[in-house]
Amino acid sequence: MSRPNRLRYAARLNAFKVKGGTVADMIAGAGRVGGLSAADLNYPDHFAAHDPGTLSGLLTDQGLALNGLAMRYYTEDGFRLGAFTHPDPATRRAAIDLTRRGIDACAAMGGSQMTLWMGQDGFDYSFQADYARMWDNTVAAIAEVADHNPTIDIAVEYKPNEPRAHALMPDLATTLLALDEVARPNTGVTLDFAHMLYAGEMPAKAAMLAARKSRILGLHLNDGYGKRDDGLIAGSVHPVQTVELLVAMARSGYAGVIYFDTFPDHSGIDPVAEARANIRLTDRMLDLAHRLADDPALAAAQSRQDAVAATALVMAALLGE
Repeated sequence: MSRPNRLRYAARLNAFKVKGGTVADMIAGAGRVGGLSAADLNYPDHFAAHDPGTLSGLLTDQGLALNGLAMRYYTEDGFRLGAFTHPDPATRRAAIDLTRRGIDACAAMGGSQMTLWMGQDGFDYSFQADYARMWDNTVAAIAEVADHNPTIDIAVEYKPNEPRAHALMPDLATTLLALDEVARPNTGVTLDFAHMLYAGEMPAKAAMLAARKSRILGLHLNDGYGKRDDGLIAGSVHPVQTVELLVAMARSGYAGVIYFDTFPDHSGIDPVAEARANIRLTDRMLDLAHRLADDPALAAAQSRQDAVAATALVMAALLGE
């Protein structure tokens, strides 16, 4: 499997936030990296002071294309008990309408994807929630926003928890069950490496299942220690699992954007230097992944579940002969 044209890279825009800065300043920061070609904007917070046309111009000035938008319901205090799962029908309607406006903004900017991270949709206590009602309301809401503009893909980004103790969509299996009930062709999954780790998943296996049962609409690369969303440099903790994920993505034919969902701002790291490190390491891991995806010796070792031979081959590729 020869490596396809270089995948586009994007980075978390808020990583470039400076005190007193604007969205324009964040976009300019991303433009200084030199290796990013796409960007995702958060809705509605990144649109508070700029209309879609202005934001499109700011991206173009930095040589960046819009990948898509990501909903952020946390910007509204009224969604603390949930957006699509809120017990108040009026609040659920507000969340759906907000999402529809976000989809309109995405279309106006020439984007193709809206990512739903429903962090507020969950529960904290036993007996707090009517699980069946939460589920039904969420499935209905996703179906409605998917129908709002069938030319825009709706990607569900699952995460085990935070800010709620338990998310309604905590893992891939649950997400696939929901999307099966939603039954809309313009829906799919965004895979986040750190989220998969602390959901107890093997990222490459999750990618295989997502490609088989749905559509992989986005890939967020980062790393962590499997206990929370650490947002560390891609491959810095789990290089073997990262390469295995990239092999699975290559075998699935993924040709979308790789988005670095990392948090240099949490520890004061220079975001431009951190983004460049993400790009350098991921370029190297992608090259390795495409070599390994084509390696008949590795395929043979996997076919007989020979962990010793497979590990030797992978470590030789990573560390050198």
